[in-house]
Parts: sequence; structure tokens; C-alpha cells
Amino acid sequence: MDLPKLYNQLSEWWPLMSAPADYAEEATVYSDLLIESGVTPLRRVLELGSGGGNNASHMKARFALTLVEISPGMLEVSKRLNPECHHRQGDMRSVRLNEEFDAVFVHDAICYMPTIDDLRRAMETAFIHCRRGGVALFCPDHVAETFEPSTDHGGHDGDGRALRYLEWTWDPDPSDHTYAVDYCYVLRTGRDTRVVHDRHVEGLFSRATWLDTLGSVGFNPRSQMYTHSEVERPIEMFLARRP
Repeated sequence: MDLPKLYNQLSEWWPLMSAPADYAEEATVYSDLLIESGVTPLRRVLELGSGGGNNASHMKARFALTLVEISPGMLEVSKRLNPECHHRQGDMRSVRLNEEFDAVFVHDAICYMPTIDDLRRAMETAFIHCRRGGVALFCPDHVAETFEPSTDHGGHDGDGRALRYLEWTWDPDPSDHTYAVDYCYVLRTGRDTRVVHDRHVEGLFSRATWLDTLGSVGFNPRSQMYTHSEVERPIEMFLARRP
């Protein structure tokens, strides 16, 4: 799997792209939803595609977390932020830990599954690691029915360096199952700046595909909507119980 530059040679810049404090609101939503699912006990949680550990930095107060991430650089960022969590390098489509958890959480890393086969394989990984009666939560950025092109910008200052970005989300080919997110990063170290372009190709699937594929691997799924104070549209997630 070819990783975008942000998850490869630019991974050390991640905390200046997206700060842990920015995740407090949504991490609370995810944690509350897992707890309100009715799974008891719910203590051990596996996050697939944990990135730089921003969600985990908030969720670790409520759960014992094991974090799986494909990017070595992002895993190192997370280890510094979340030293009390268990970290494992692996691809969510194929990793096997030989453990079961009360819940499996997959944030927007699920967007990097560009085909239905990739999506199914990630769901199978979640199912295998979810104990009987446990629950899995999948949080894509978009489903096909509600996708709209958009732009965004942001970034943060650090110690002796800073990052600013422009984000452009669009769909080059509406007939396929992917969309593109183009990033322009302006990276400043001291008084020097450079500009880097980074394209992320992400999967875009219908609500029915999500629900049918989750059902095909053994889950009992349902769609779940939530609102975020910084996002204009409601965001759709999928909560899936293992019988």
C-alpha cells in the first residue's frame, strides 16, 4: 500500500497539521456511543488505523487501548503522545493479533480502503478481533449519498517550525468508488518555507454497501448520525454488533 506523504516522509509534521486538542469533541462522541451501545463489560478497545493517536489521547481515559497503525512514522508520533497505550504496526486489512476486544474502533482511516474488497477485509479484521457480543464502530468521512466537494484550511505553530495547509476534497470520477483529497502543505522551519502537494485517494461507498458488507462478514449493523460543532453537515457512522 502506497502511503500518502503525510503518513510517510511528512509524518513528523502531523501534530502541527492536526493537534490532539482538536479531537476532544468527536472523541467524546465516539466514546459515549461505544459505552451507550450496551456492551458490558466494555474496557478493552482496539483502534485500527490509529494514526498519530489524537483520538486515543482522549479515549484512553475511559478505555484500555491497543492501537494498530500501518505507518511507522505515525506510530512513533502516537507512542510519544500515548505511552501508556499498546502500539502495534499493521495493515487493518490483514493484521491478526490473536486477541479479542470488547470493542473495535475505526476512525477515518477506513477512508483509505479504495475498493469494496479492501473495505470487506478491514471489516473482517474488526470482526475477528471483536468478542462475541462486542461492538465495532466505523467512522468514514463520507458516504456516497451525502458526498459534497469542499475545501478547508488550518495548521499550527510548533517549536521553531510551523505548518499551514489547504485541503480540497473532490471527486474526479463519480462513476467509481473513490474520491480525491488534495493537500497543499506550507512547511516552515526557522525562516525557510517549502510547499508540498499530497494527494489522498479515498473510498466512497453507498450506505447500502456499508450495511450489506458489514452484514456479510457477520455483524449486525446500523447507521448512526451525529453532529459536530465544526462541521455543517451531519456525519454518518456505522455501529456493528457481533452476535
